[in-house]
Amino acid sequence: MSTTRREIAAPHWLVQLLRSTPVPIPWNMVARAVLALAVPLAVGYALGDIGVGALVSTGALPTVLSESAGPYRYRARRLGGATAAAALGYFAGLITGGIPAASIPVVVGVAAMSALISAAGSNASVAGLQMFVFCVLGTGQHVTGLRVEILLGYFCVGAAWSLLIALSSWTFRATSPERGAVAHVYVELAAMLSATDEATSRVARHQLTTAMNTAYDRLLTARSWLSGRDATYRQLLNLLSASTPAVEASVAMVNAGRRAPDDVIDHFIATSAAVLANQDLPEPPEAPEDADPVLAALYAGLARIGKGDNRKRREVQPWHKRLRSWAGSLISGPLTWFAALRLTLCVAIAEVVALFVPFERSYWITLTVGIVLKPDFGSVFGRAVLRGIGTVIGVGIGAAVLAAGGEGWLLVLLIAVFAGGVAVGKVRNYGILSAFVTPLIILQMDLASTGSWDVVLARLVDTVLGCAIVLLFGYLLWPGSRRPQIGGRLAESLDSLVKYVDKGLVLAPSGEARLERSRARRRAYRALADLRTAFQQVVVEPSAAGRQAVAWWPVIAGLERVADAVTEVGVTLGGGAPAPSDADIALLTAALAELAAAVREERDPAEMPMPDNEQLSGVVDQIGAAFDAVRGPDLVERAPLRLVRRFLPYHRRA
Repeated sequence: MSTTRREIAAPHWLVQLLRSTPVPIPWNMVARAVLALAVPLAVGYALGDIGVGALVSTGALPTVLSESAGPYRYRARRLGGATAAAALGYFAGLITGGIPAASIPVVVGVAAMSALISAAGSNASVAGLQMFVFCVLGTGQHVTGLRVEILLGYFCVGAAWSLLIALSSWTFRATSPERGAVAHVYVELAAMLSATDEATSRVARHQLTTAMNTAYDRLLTARSWLSGRDATYRQLLNLLSASTPAVEASVAMVNAGRRAPDDVIDHFIATSAAVLANQDLPEPPEAPEDADPVLAALYAGLARIGKGDNRKRREVQPWHKRLRSWAGSLISGPLTWFAALRLTLCVAIAEVVALFVPFERSYWITLTVGIVLKPDFGSVFGRAVLRGIGTVIGVGIGAAVLAAGGEGWLLVLLIAVFAGGVAVGKVRNYGILSAFVTPLIILQMDLASTGSWDVVLARLVDTVLGCAIVLLFGYLLWPGSRRPQIGGRLAESLDSLVKYVDKGLVLAPSGEARLERSRARRRAYRALADLRTAFQQVVVEPSAAGRQAVAWWPVIAGLERVADAVTEVGVTLGGGAPAPSDADIALLTAALAELAAAVREERDPAEMPMPDNEQLSGVVDQIGAAFDAVRGPDLVERAPLRLVRRFLPYHRRA
């Protein structure tokens, strides 16, 4: 049996590693990437110097690599910060390139800085990565023979062009991303209520959680940077907030295994279309006279949409407070320092190895190490393997270009294809991204000037060496890299669930109480969604960390069902049902707190008394199932075969 388990478990992590995220192709991002990267090359070729066009196109890379969906203000800050950081790193690389005594300390220092500033947030993390990447690329540009100021000028021209492309539609589509995010919530509600089986409905509920998190993030981010004239954002935020009763009632109906009436589903679809088109909302359907509490709550939630109270404006946090918060996270967060130390050590090793590699421009070794070891981008093992696989494919593409004698307009066309592939790979799979970004940069920075087969061989060897350094020094030999860590995240999610149980099972007669309950529910579901993301990052590893991540999956799925059961009870309270007693609620919170303690201490949870209350029977059953899951096989060396076969349908759709 043990042999069979190993045979099945090993392909499981490999399948998950190669699995592509099933999201639509972002055609708008593809178009922007093609324009940003291919047009400078086309103009350069038309003017007789494709090498200059390639250098200008390189300046557009930071924007393309940092591009993400979101409000225009958010994207402007993200892309502007990433481009400025890339220019700074590029300049540092240019002035030290060709002088190892100067370039090695600079590259290692920029790597450490890149890791540390990642703690300041997503935008800072992206900016730090771009600063490091283009610092490394800049160290290899001395071979062009051009002066530093000329190279930096070409880079800045390309950067300005790509920013113009990325933000050109702001003037006439200013609020479209936020409006689309809110409309998407109603689409996901309709999809969840239309599901015909439990597996599909659970996946739809996960997608609804993601849609709501995205909508709140975009709106709150946008409003926090506005002065006072934010009527559109305020209207959208009020609309989203007012949908909370409908969301809770929908989750309760799905948790009860029921399908909503067709007029409810049609109303959600019509509401989505109205929000997207900025039109008046449709009139909600009337509730049937014999509706039970859950169905009545759903119809009442429909009537509530569009009639929410105005929310208080979110104040802008001063820059000095944000800086203080970041500094505090560095002081109190040893994980950030460990990640920075690991990145710095591996980059230093890569720089030394590059000195002894008999290839020109062996900065790709360091580049590979830095990109793979970025501290907040998931599994080191998974990224190293995908980077290697993607680069082998990318080098194969580059070799095919050389074999075909790619030059001139064919080179421009290939750059356009690779640029679009980068945009797709960013949202689908890291291996796909690597497969396209490798030939893209080869054509931009190498083939345009050399056109040599040696470049292809060098890139392949450099990337393999970089991945080997990461796997050896950053993974296999690094203390704790293979130690299971998802249990701590699970305990934190349990803490959020305890707070939701405490707020969600009591009557909420006032608007403030309902708002507190809504916030507790959102925090619990967001914590569980973040936990699923952490699980998906670790499950690709063949070490004990990956095996335990698979073993934890029943617990994660069980906690999601607990949250759904609490939501169902909370909805019935709004229909006139009596609230559970404080003593019964205390028993539930104590049981979940004991479960969190057991996870943290890696022990079996103790037997806990549970309320004997028919109203809470669903919650009690789901908590009991979560206890059984934690009491399953050993927490450190759980055999994943039975768990994978039982829960894999949910995981593959997650």
